Amino acid sequence: MSARARVSVCSYPSLALPSRDVSLPSSSLYFGRKSHRSSFDIDLKLRCNSNETRRTKPVLAVLSSSRVPELDSSSEPPQVFDGSTRLYISYSCPFAQRAWLARNYKNLRDKIELVPINLKNRPAWYKEKVYPANKVPALEHNNKVIGESLDVIKYIDANFEGPSLAPNSVEKEAFADELISYTDSFSKAVRSTLSGEDIDAADVAFDYIEKALSKYKNPKYKRGPFFLCLFSLVDIAYIPFIERFHLIFKDVMNVDITAGRPNLAYWLKEMNTMEHYTETRQDPQEIIERYKKRAQAEARP
Repeated sequence: MSARARVSVCSYPSLALPSRDVSLPSSSLYFGRKSHRSSFDIDLKLRCNSNETRRTKPVLAVLSSSRVPELDSSSEPPQVFDGSTRLYISYSCPFAQRAWLARNYKNLRDKIELVPINLKNRPAWYKEKVYPANKVPALEHNNKVIGESLDVIKYIDANFEGPSLAPNSVEKEAFADELISYTDSFSKAVRSTLSGEDIDAADVAFDYIEKALSKYKNPKYKRGPFFLCLFSLVDIAYIPFIERFHLIFKDVMNVDITAGRPNLAYWLKEMNTMEHYTETRQDPQEIIERYKKRAQAEARP
């Protein structure tokens, strides 16, 4: 079952989720709380960031119209290893979204070229000339290629200028390591609930996130919106997946994962004020439709 497979990069352009009956009524999954539509609004007053400035207005639009087309099997390859720095992604891959967000946050759009790959019809040259693993993300830099999403975002943070994504204390570094090590377990737990294998697992997983988001609180704002108060690689590691789970549970299950979890709701709202992040979002309807199609396909005998 795909819920048990350990995956760290994308070889398929959808969130790998186990099969389930997508016609299952929302009341069959209760989470120990009422099932209802999300109150996910966008009216927070303040934002915890590096310069303690007031937050910007939410930016929720998916800027798909400004995206260059994905390269497919008919596309010519770029001049690989010509001294340019390239980040190979897929627009629909949550693992690639991590690296894309890191590149954006550090204001490296002019220094790291984005090369989107069509994973359903990927070009042969990508495996042959760029990354033998044939997955995304992959970063081409200094005549070498770095793979694995968490390794890529750490590499970008350590080797390029821009705002730091690293923890700013030994204590926060230890907490960040704990949270990063939990990412796979978190996704597996949520998927096991989606599959009907363990209806309580997602509740426990989201409660863990809620508690983690309360650990560091900004004295000025009473609480910090991000895991380490300031935006960090931990937020990048989780947002592509929580974003998708939030949409799927709300639409397919009629369950609001932020209900009774104010820190999680606050974090999601803050993330959606960041253009660095919203630029990387996939269209919500595409996420939902892809999940339904995949679930229906896997449910067939």
